[in-house]
Amino acid sequence: MGLLEKAMAAATEAAIKAKETAEELQTRRELGQANGELGQKTFELLESGELSSPLLEPLAERIRALKAQLEPPAPETSEPVGATAPNGDGERPAAPPA
Repeated sequence: MGLLEKAMAAATEAAIKAKETAEELQTRRELGQANGELGQKTFELLESGELSSPLLEPLAERIRALKAQLEPPAPETSEPVGATAPNGDGERPAAPPA
């Protein structure tokens, strides 16, 4: 076998290997997506009460906690609880006479 034939054989083998690797990566990506979809559906069923499992509850709680971290903070009320009144003595001043 000449040098050119050896190079062509090596190139062909490398191309076949690359194709197999790409197909495997695509399959792994699809598997990950299917697992994610299954997990999302499972969480939805747990939240709706259609599914109940003590084994799944810690995972569901983790998802709830992570979702809570992503939620924007609640808007502040116009007057925080326990705020000091404008006159500084903790009491609201009487309304002015009408």
